[in-house]
Amino acid sequence: MTGSARPIAFLGEFSPMRALRWIFATAVVVAVAAPGTADAARRARIVRAGAYDGVWSVAFATTAGNCSSTNSVPFTVSGRRVSSAGGGKVRGGIGRGGRVAVTISVGASRASGSGRLVGNSGAGRWSGILSGDRCSGIWQAMRTSGF
Repeated sequence: MTGSARPIAFLGEFSPMRALRWIFATAVVVAVAAPGTADAARRARIVRAGAYDGVWSVAFATTAGNCSSTNSVPFTVSGRRVSSAGGGKVRGGIGRGGRVAVTISVGASRASGSGRLVGNSGAGRWSGILSGDRCSGIWQAMRTSGF
């Protein structure tokens, strides 16, 4: 019992005014440290935003449906935006951790895909309607040049 009485006695000596000073001091320390932490996080986001910049060669393989078995398309990544480096209309973006989502349309054909880029490569899944056929599959990407 004496082991549990000691912490209770310590709390009895801790006055409300002393507790307020302790809380205030802690808040000041956190406020002073937070701007540096926020600046470091902002700088890290800026670096990551351009981490995938360049031209990427993306190979699509069909695993379901009656579409051509493989296609290769170049994409350009600039910051968090993905766009076409060749024919067709490409819209997309890159999020946290290299997660990528893209929509591609060429004439009446349209497909969307998602996956992840890591370093100079990436992979994911796609699905869409190509030349009137519903198809889906996988994709793999390699960065062919940087900015």
